[in-house]
Amino acid sequence: MVAASVAACAASLCVATAAPAAAQDAPEAHFVVLGPQHGSLHRTEASIRAAGGDVLKSWPQIGVVIATSTSADFAATVRRKPGVEAAGASRNLAELGAAAARAASGAASSQRAEMLAPIDAVAGKTVAMTRHSGTATPEPLEANQWDLRQIKSDRANAISGGSRKVLVGVLDSGIDATHPDLAANVDASKSVGCVNEGVPDTSPAAWAPTTSSHGTHVAGTIAAARNGIGVAGVAPNVRLAAVKVVDDDGYIYPEYAICGFLWAADHGMDVTNNSYFIDPWFLWCKTDRDQAAVIQAVKRAVDYSVRKDVVNVAALGNSNWDLSHEITDTGSPNNGTPVSRTVGNECLDIPAELPGVVGVSAIGPEGRKSYYSNYGIIETDVTAPGGDSRQVADTPDARGSVLSTIPGGGYGYSQGTSMASPHAVGVAALIRSTHPHWSVGAVFASLGVRADRLPCPPGVYDPDGTGAFLATCQGGRTGKGFYGAGVVDALDAVTR
Repeated sequence: MVAASVAACAASLCVATAAPAAAQDAPEAHFVVLGPQHGSLHRTEASIRAAGGDVLKSWPQIGVVIATSTSADFAATVRRKPGVEAAGASRNLAELGAAAARAASGAASSQRAEMLAPIDAVAGKTVAMTRHSGTATPEPLEANQWDLRQIKSDRANAISGGSRKVLVGVLDSGIDATHPDLAANVDASKSVGCVNEGVPDTSPAAWAPTTSSHGTHVAGTIAAARNGIGVAGVAPNVRLAAVKVVDDDGYIYPEYAICGFLWAADHGMDVTNNSYFIDPWFLWCKTDRDQAAVIQAVKRAVDYSVRKDVVNVAALGNSNWDLSHEITDTGSPNNGTPVSRTVGNECLDIPAELPGVVGVSAIGPEGRKSYYSNYGIIETDVTAPGGDSRQVADTPDARGSVLSTIPGGGYGYSQGTSMASPHAVGVAALIRSTHPHWSVGAVFASLGVRADRLPCPPGVYDPDGTGAFLATCQGGRTGKGFYGAGVVDALDAVTR
């Protein structure tokens, strides 16, 4: 979501093999190959080469290898080899038909934009504020941050802004580490780029934002400093690591996400934010052998991170889909020619629907489901402010979107479950600061137990009266279908 050749890898993790001279200019497809989860991957790597593939990156921690091949039959061939448990194309073989992929890219870009929400830049004007008793000293633009007040983080910050020992990984499009509201909190030593075919690159250029403001906006919601400049984050004292998993074309392919989860696990991150779905399928289906292999590979990466004490939080998506029931997906694969398919619970929005990941829906300033937010009585764990342009905020500018940092020292508005997830991450970071010895499971449970319940709206939800965004909430007074356990609560995170 830039593919480049890999010249060298760590000897214990990766073996690079030159492609035959005749094939060097041929298009190559990317694959995930699953080997044994414990022990050596030497047999798996040998089988990849025997099947006509090249090894890009091995992850022995989880028994996953990222490979390339010029053959469309590579996955079927390598599945029959020793040391291989599953294999599948990670990019739908679109790379082998580059012309078709280019033809479809225009239509797909609008679908990707639904998740990687556009940023509306605004002037960094100062807004007059009145400090209320029991709240932190306000920032110049905080009067327009209805989202902070909705989850009580302004009141929480009067008690605690979080611990410097807590490190949050922002798996996204990179963070502007020079932004005056973020510079003090970005830990460059823990940051990495994963978009070079899923191979970690710690150079600052590899994890800096290039074509997208998305990651910087998300980072500001989590931990913009309370420093008398601009806006405030939910947990303004915690540290941030940029883990770049969004490439210059806006894709987050499986190998990027796997790299991100493994990096977070092995570099001491306490919480990760994942405001994306993994491309090129909006929903990955267990009934397809290629897609099933990717699901399992990403699940192994998430499971490994949980064992390493990482709390993973993810956005549920912006298609107004009920993920607990059948869905008609007309946009996948988004890097080739989309096909219309009706899918059920055998198909997953990853990573949000994986076990061990907190799935977050979005609400607007009026405390109702955002018109675009995905939902589901099984999939929604909690909800948080994501913004809604159709709801009016009680702020000086009355805008229903979320205000946060953008590259170049600026500020901008955006809306999406991408904006909701970092609010939940900020609360999780406050919980980990208050209770540093709590397990992942305890933090996960605490987010829900301390959330503020929202009941389902009566009847069929028709947020703008046009019928374009109809939705039905299951759960009655519990509101679970739209809101999970409820709205995350920052004040409870630092007081209970």
